[in-house]
Amino acid sequence: MSASDRAHVPAAILVAAIALAGVVPLAGQEPVDWGEELVFHTFSIAGVDPATGESGVAVTTRNACVGNGVPWVRVGVGAVATQASTRTAYGSELLDMLEEGMSPQEALDAATAADEGRENRQVGVVSVDGRAAQFTGSGPGDWAGHRSGPNYAAQGNVLVGAGVVDAVAETFEASEGSGRHLADRLVEALEAGQAAGGDRRVGRTQSASVVVVDPREGMARRADGQTVHINVCQHETPVAEVRRIYDTVSGTLGFRELSLPTGNDVWQVRVIMHALGYYRSQDEGVERSAEAMRYDEEIAQAVDAFREDRGLSNPRSGGTPSGFVDTQLVSVMWSALEDAGKAREVREAIRATTRIRR
Repeated sequence: MSASDRAHVPAAILVAAIALAGVVPLAGQEPVDWGEELVFHTFSIAGVDPATGESGVAVTTRNACVGNGVPWVRVGVGAVATQASTRTAYGSELLDMLEEGMSPQEALDAATAADEGRENRQVGVVSVDGRAAQFTGSGPGDWAGHRSGPNYAAQGNVLVGAGVVDAVAETFEASEGSGRHLADRLVEALEAGQAAGGDRRVGRTQSASVVVVDPREGMARRADGQTVHINVCQHETPVAEVRRIYDTVSGTLGFRELSLPTGNDVWQVRVIMHALGYYRSQDEGVERSAEAMRYDEEIAQAVDAFREDRGLSNPRSGGTPSGFVDTQLVSVMWSALEDAGKAREVREAIRATTRIRR
């Protein structure tokens, strides 16, 4: 509650709220619909890249925040996906056993043998050397099953059918040796499973996640080697959102449409920057031509200089793209013109070009 909000709350209510906050234990920051038992009916893929040593997991489900419970990775060791009636302790336990030298199958056999609730579990584990092991109990709802191969383990439950896991597996196999990043390949496999029908439930919250660690020197800025962690806790199309985020933050060609900005508004920016002395101040004016309507480096630099002089964020201070013009900056431009006594003159100059004729 902000200070302004508190100012409008009766004192008695505010005191009561503070008192209750002091005596009522507050729940952890997790989705309410997780409930007492953590259940992720879902499909996932745990995979490694033998060429880079990367390990990762990609997963999606019709429950909130799947990335908080299913994927477990450890740099130089491998990856685990623990789902259905999810026992998160499997993550650390299985990775510990792999790190101690046990094979994925040995580790999984030992972990499930000691678990009385194993029939409600589904687990996939892959070691960094490419060996995989999986377990699907009798409890997860139809369809439930798994498929593995060199360098991956794909599994799912409460799906439309076996074709979902097959699509995940075959898509990952097809990208082997492609030179693409492991996270990119894992997300692509998840997309294939979703396109094949995915989770058979409808009308529920959806989430998706991809997590990858990389042991190579200089690849991660974190001590745990984590290079990718995209966790979409809720979205109508979570797998597509994971892909959008991945492509956007990686700058992958195609994440946005590319075109050279052109138009009457570009010429108007030149006119304003000229009037304020930032663009070709030695010229008498700015001719309205095809060249003047193309947003180029010259006008972008003029805009950057104006932003800097006005104390606004600019490329030199980080974060703002060069030549960035939004409605806020347009307002600042007109205020500067008003202060300089040139607003009327500029409005007259652009009046005819901004007229709506129909």
